[in-house]
Amino acid sequence: MDAEEPIRDTATVIIGQRVRPGFEAAFTAWQEEINAAASRYAGFLGAQIAAPTAVQPDWVVVYRFDSVANVQAWINSATRQDWLDKGQRYLDGPATQQVITGGSRPNDQLVTVVVTHRVGAECIDDFLDWQNRMQLAERRFEGFRGSELFRPIEGVQDDWTALYRYDNAANLFTWLTSAKRRQLLAEGERFHEFTSRTVDNSFGSWFAFDEKGAEAPPPSDVKTSVAVWVGLYPTVVLLTLALSPIGMPLWLGLLVGNLLSSFIMTFVTMPHYVNRMLGRWLRPPPDAPEPRTNLRGIAVVAGAMTLWVLVFYLVTRQFWTLP
Repeated sequence: MDAEEPIRDTATVIIGQRVRPGFEAAFTAWQEEINAAASRYAGFLGAQIAAPTAVQPDWVVVYRFDSVANVQAWINSATRQDWLDKGQRYLDGPATQQVITGGSRPNDQLVTVVVTHRVGAECIDDFLDWQNRMQLAERRFEGFRGSELFRPIEGVQDDWTALYRYDNAANLFTWLTSAKRRQLLAEGERFHEFTSRTVDNSFGSWFAFDEKGAEAPPPSDVKTSVAVWVGLYPTVVLLTLALSPIGMPLWLGLLVGNLLSSFIMTFVTMPHYVNRMLGRWLRPPPDAPEPRTNLRGIAVVAGAMTLWVLVFYLVTRQFWTLP
């Protein structure tokens, strides 16, 4: 059997659900119990719950299984139906559900839109042509990070599912409200029977996915440690310089500094500085020679750290003495 076959057949289920006001905590506890039940089924890879946000009005639950057959077994199971019967009092209306196979997982710092279309067999060629024009237009907008189109899954889902991703909600909103998108929607009026859902995936980790949102194995522990060091050094020094005039005692300064550095590392330093600068070293292309990639990565690290050391030496020794 081809070693990549299970990856191609991986199935992701995205479920959107409105929750009655005042039942949010009960719904979360109930959903976590359902997820625990799902974890005991064959092929279960993971589940996540996302609360509503400014771009995501519904609660969203994402399941991932290693195959369509296993995800179908869970979705149609008596166990799941029993849990759904128990939780009806928490729910405000029916849920929406999309199943996609293969592709990348909507679980990183990107904002993903999931759109499903009901397409007649006689319109498939026109639909594909329209989708191609839609994707070409999306690519021209700032913040676009990729798109995918999934065919219907026999016995599971009759709809076509399109996914596209942007780096943040503001850039996504620019595309959603653009004149170009309105024009394309008018051109595809015959495919007006569709549902759309935005998944705000602001939760995630520093190294879980590549820059386009595709699932990827993490770098080695050594590379990860070096990358964190590259980001941590300037972050800590700059914070120390910024906080030093306040004159906080050591125990309080470290407490505040560690908190601020954690936020800065997560939301600024790692995604916008380290991952961009060291991306090809942390995740080199499959055909890139490893020795050359490592040499270039080490050179970039050495250059960056030498520059920071020089800058901070001049700032703290020549231009300014810490109080």
